[in-house]
Amino acid sequence: MSDGRYNRMTQPTPEQQNRIIIGPPDKTLFVIVIFLVIIGLMAVFSAGAPKCIAAGTNPASFAVKQLISVIAGFFGLKFFMDYDYKKLSSWAFPFAMVVIVLLLIVNFTPLGVSVYGAKRWIALGPIQPQPSELAKLAVIFLLANAFYKDARLFTWEKIIKYYIPIGVMIPLVLIQPNLSMVLLMLLICAVMYYAAGGSVILMGSLGVTGVFVLSKLMHSYQTSRIKIWLNPEIDPYGAGYNIIQSLLAFAGGGIWGEGFGNSKQKLAWLPEGHTDFIFSVIAEEMGFIGCVFIICIFAAFIHRGLIISSKCGNMFGKLLAVGITLSIGLQAFINMAVSSAMIPATGVPLPFISYGGTSIVVSLCMVGILLNISRKRIKRITANEARRIQANY
Repeated sequence: MSDGRYNRMTQPTPEQQNRIIIGPPDKTLFVIVIFLVIIGLMAVFSAGAPKCIAAGTNPASFAVKQLISVIAGFFGLKFFMDYDYKKLSSWAFPFAMVVIVLLLIVNFTPLGVSVYGAKRWIALGPIQPQPSELAKLAVIFLLANAFYKDARLFTWEKIIKYYIPIGVMIPLVLIQPNLSMVLLMLLICAVMYYAAGGSVILMGSLGVTGVFVLSKLMHSYQTSRIKIWLNPEIDPYGAGYNIIQSLLAFAGGGIWGEGFGNSKQKLAWLPEGHTDFIFSVIAEEMGFIGCVFIICIFAAFIHRGLIISSKCGNMFGKLLAVGITLSIGLQAFINMAVSSAMIPATGVPLPFISYGGTSIVVSLCMVGILLNISRKRIKRITANEARRIQANY
């Protein structure tokens, strides 16, 4: 993948398609995802029960809603696992337009829902989709289209069809505000450009420029997060509260943990323990061993995803696999790093585990695409073709 010079794979005729044998999807990756989803349902039930009880609802309310989203997500996984991933190339631009419209609805209509000062959801009755999660997938589609033929960064076609939609989505996500998702989208851009054989020097230059521009656009509360991250004790009951309570959860868990359901921090001290800080609750209940286990599962997910990418014979599929794998992997790393105070606080959920319908549905659909790419496609040859091949030897 180093030189970036790849040609479009010729689309087979209907007759040829009937002669293509499609193998099974990657079973190891599927098992990994099943493990993560089950852990997520258990964690959401444990972490969300106290909040449900305080609100006077069923303690399993969050878990039941998450289970419904998981079921919907597995329908999406099944669809994309069976749908030819090469056809997704034509989805890129229309899908990006839909995402842009949804982001406009969030930001500029009464349907946008604000939670803790962040306007990221659309109110559609009991369903509240989060378009920024879809924007992440839209960026992957657009860049896979932009780079699968060559790694040239600037051509008029790429600028108009792919970069302009990304350039519109990023500011719309930034003003929600959702700086963490913007950073994740920019990291996806950098990774996919590098995977296509792009210039490391140019990528580094653009990265430095992007960080400088974002630093100038940051709100005061976002810059204060860095100061609080370095020294949370300066505001222990305000901006530093979440970090301190999260670290107390890690300390309380020790090596082996307090046991499933026995977290104390989730009862009244750790806000949003079922979403952004669910890894902290897991750390307290399952201890250091449980944290290492989850980290290893995500590492295995990244490993399988990169293997699938390396074995794919189509450059569009390679880039899709890289983008999907590292977007989920990077998001998991960011969430776990925030929970353990390795980086400043952000609002990124832990994939497959944190409570959130849009996140789990989009993640499972992305896995469906990855499983589709993993399926080996073998051309079935006729007896005459077999004899001709033998004659050539």
